[in-house]
Amino acid sequence: MLLCIDTGNTNTVFSIWDGEKFLSHWRISTDHRRTADEYFVWLQTLIGLRHFDLDIDACIISSTAPRVVFNLRVLCSRYFNTRPLVVGKPETRLPVPPRVDIGTVVGPDRLVNTVGAFDRHGPDLIVVDFGTATTFDVVDTDGAYVGGVIAPGVNLSLEALHMAAAALPHVDVTMPEKVIGTNTVACIQSGIYWGYIGLVQGIVDKIRLERGRPMKVIATGGLAPLFDQGFDLFDAIEDDLTVHGLRLIYDYNNKETVHG
Repeated sequence: MLLCIDTGNTNTVFSIWDGEKFLSHWRISTDHRRTADEYFVWLQTLIGLRHFDLDIDACIISSTAPRVVFNLRVLCSRYFNTRPLVVGKPETRLPVPPRVDIGTVVGPDRLVNTVGAFDRHGPDLIVVDFGTATTFDVVDTDGAYVGGVIAPGVNLSLEALHMAAAALPHVDVTMPEKVIGTNTVACIQSGIYWGYIGLVQGIVDKIRLERGRPMKVIATGGLAPLFDQGFDLFDAIEDDLTVHGLRLIYDYNNKETVHG
């Protein structure tokens, strides 16, 4: 069994692959103070509720929060007796290296999404990930990550708005009935929702124009379905894109180790 760990700035997802399918996905808040022992007790409890054996013999980690990686490494070593692969480290190879400016460090999540999206949808892609930041990743004809765009995430924008204007309330992100709000909550919801619809459409159009070719748009992240309500923004929505990419990267490195 392979344990895939996807650590974002807000949440961390643990997924178990049994060689044929993912058995389950679990989510926990990202916290660098959480110890390996705490991770294990939490994970063991959830696995017990699913009534399958904890027989993990390989691990792979993608983390945009570097301070979390140490305790995740300890978890894999202490409780699963395995040295994890960590995406972004020199020893973890990608099927196709990114092509970016020299010295640029690409977020591991963006590299993993690129691998997963190329496997499922082929070349010439724009991967839109609605996370803490909203990112746009451009996938070339051979599957290489060749750059992208980073914009503030939806919830981050809402939080910044509330912090800068204390009189404005917290609101849920939802599709408003009308563009013109007639109360404060409706005004904020409209600004966030239609603002991000315009942001996605505008950036996607600019990328396609710059690339000079048709490009599929693949969305991932918890808020992706919210922005796909009849607007044809996306060609596909993949809720498990990152863990799929992690599994592919593990397989690639495992085959390279076996054969080379």
